[in-house]
Amino acid sequence: MQQILVYSDSLSWGIIPATRQRLPFDQRWPGVFEASLCASTCKVRVIEDCLNGRRTVWEDPYKPGRNGLTGLAQQVEAQSPLALVVLMLGTNDFQSMHQHNAWHSAQGIAALVAAIRGAPIEPGMPSPPVLIVAPPVIGEPKGPIAPKFAGADSKCAGLAVAYEEVSLALDCHFFDANTVITASTVDGVHLDAEQHLVLGEALARIAAPIISSRGL
Repeated sequence: MQQILVYSDSLSWGIIPATRQRLPFDQRWPGVFEASLCASTCKVRVIEDCLNGRRTVWEDPYKPGRNGLTGLAQQVEAQSPLALVVLMLGTNDFQSMHQHNAWHSAQGIAALVAAIRGAPIEPGMPSPPVLIVAPPVIGEPKGPIAPKFAGADSKCAGLAVAYEEVSLALDCHFFDANTVITASTVDGVHLDAEQHLVLGEALARIAAPIISSRGL
């Protein structure tokens, strides 16, 4: 059985839009992803490291520990050998307290890839391939999170293109979530349950040939 690390934020943690509740594992996309891969003869275990509010490489001024670089190399070390690391981050880079654009987030993703590849894994263990997933474009922020994401819908413009360019430059795999899902209309940021299902199945189709070639 091969292991996959999903390193992400609340979109993958499975927060239910406009609430503080969480979808169960089999309904959030990492669980759907695991089930779909196992059904296609790729026996895998998906390890979730998905923290609400996580940025790529920046701190949250109000909550500690949201810098995605913090502890990433150690997580890769702890969970190795890994057949794949899935990175889906960036949405929180555009919160209202930050003035970042798509280029900044793409550079943040590049720093995360460097941390994964530089992790102090045991001798002889292969460095895992990385699948960079561009999260869905932020819509009009609504409900309790609206002040937190004010202006994010314009700041995130061009994110998928910037991520694809970084993926090509770093020889990473890439998937644009916008090709299969959109952000929830309930809050403009997170994913509805049906979007988790679609994304998990789509990513399983992308990941299956990657992990099949690993032979771990």
